[in-house]
Amino acid sequence: MPLDPQAQALLDNMAGSPAIQDIPIEQLRQNEVAVAAAILGAPEPVAHVENRTIAGPAGPVSVRIYTPEGIGPFPILIIMHGGGWVLGNLDTFDVYSRAVTNRAGCLSISVDYRLAPENKFPVPLEDCYAVTKWAAEHGAEVGGDPSRLGILGDSAGGNLAAGLALLARDKGGPKITFQVLVNPALEYPDPGTPSMQELGRDYGITSEGLRFGLDAYMSGEADRQNPYFAPLRSNNLVGLPPALVLTAEYDPLRDEGEIYAERLKEAGVSVEVKRYEGVLHGWVVMAVVIDKGKQALNDIGAALRAAFK
Repeated sequence: MPLDPQAQALLDNMAGSPAIQDIPIEQLRQNEVAVAAAILGAPEPVAHVENRTIAGPAGPVSVRIYTPEGIGPFPILIIMHGGGWVLGNLDTFDVYSRAVTNRAGCLSISVDYRLAPENKFPVPLEDCYAVTKWAAEHGAEVGGDPSRLGILGDSAGGNLAAGLALLARDKGGPKITFQVLVNPALEYPDPGTPSMQELGRDYGITSEGLRFGLDAYMSGEADRQNPYFAPLRSNNLVGLPPALVLTAEYDPLRDEGEIYAERLKEAGVSVEVKRYEGVLHGWVVMAVVIDKGKQALNDIGAALRAAFK
């Protein structure tokens, strides 16, 4: 279908902006904070918010713990923000995290994983694994129920979430109840899927921007074949947690998510895949201005509630 009018308006507002790869990373980070404050909307109230640090293999990892209204213990959700591996933090994903917490009725732990290029693969993934392991071992101390442990990642965070599910399976735990992958980036875009080739220039996120982020994250060329770096390269998806995979019609990453969902199904994993017509990459982050983003948040919440029963 044609671009959703709200998505088209967003795309029009982005016209003429410099490409991500043409801006120094520190400037990109400053710009992101300013944009997030201006356009992501007011954060929803939750019952309690706590910032703390958790020990990780490369040093302390900052997290933000969101507790919903109600009586616990609550299911636990580990949230991994997007930002192309080089951007994003607890503040830029605060609105999103609060919205999911309320809709899923879960205790959410948003991970401020170390960013590239200062921290190459596998450091960000190991940060996320360390937080997930901590939640499984200590989640009850903050009102959570570690027997109901989910993960959610958006874009680069979707890459980390998919890699985390593989890593947790291969390490023998912690047991993950459910995974939510929102427009996940799952392999190096060269030459890329049909949607990467068709949509990789004029629809917000670009193939060159994705290469920029993955090159910053990558430790070496061999990472391209490593399933923890590029989950679509895994030759064994058996035993992974049930999944909800959300894609957008006008997202270069659309096919990666949908191919991965089909491969999960072939491996015997229970999967629901939903494509949102007419919208762009990042439509869930931009839910304040794109109604289908609000729909996706509601769908995520409903899927998590069902999985956590």
